Amino acid sequence: MEGVWLTENEIITDLLLAFSLLGSTWVLYILVILSVVSVSFIIGKYRTFRRERIDLDKFSSELFSILEKEGHQAAERFLNSFECTESRIIKSILLKSANPGLSREEILSQSLFRERLALEKNLSFLGTLGNNAPFIGLFGTVLGIIKAFHDLAASNSGGPSAVMAGISEALIATAIGLLVAIPAVIAYNYFQRLIKVRLGFSEMIAREVVSVLEKNIH
Repeated sequence: MEGVWLTENEIITDLLLAFSLLGSTWVLYILVILSVVSVSFIIGKYRTFRRERIDLDKFSSELFSILEKEGHQAAERFLNSFECTESRIIKSILLKSANPGLSREEILSQSLFRERLALEKNLSFLGTLGNNAPFIGLFGTVLGIIKAFHDLAASNSGGPSAVMAGISEALIATAIGLLVAIPAVIAYNYFQRLIKVRLGFSEMIAREVVSVLEKNIH
């Protein structure tokens, strides 16, 4: 029984050693794949925001002018000409008849929550990648350094220059990790700010619309 236990320990040790000697190359491949996915998410999210961008001041002034002069149905037709977060949130207020059991405040809260979920799609990936890519790169560097020293110990020639070359190559993983993380963090913060501004503006206009509608009822 004791011999079997020692054999199992040896197997585990050999597996761990084999893994640690894989070096940093496979980590670099992972970082490159993550970088490609990150860039595709950033481009897709940027296109979405650009497609739905509107002149907020012009939009709000025209909306209230139509709402006060032509009424609620004309305002709905005006909102239907836009495909953006602001128009969808405000339209949900005007279409209260679709949710007769809810107050306009409840409809507004639900609409804001729904739009936030849509706008934040894939952003959690960028945030996670930005926080963890440097650690993935550092992990690759550690593996590369382990391999470099192991190769030095196993070789009778090369000396310090051989291990320094291996360490230099391993440090590339840390650099790539930072290179992947920095754009992801910048994009994540930029999009979060845009989302905050758009939802904040939408909520402000929607509450003004609620005030106008309630005033017209009374």
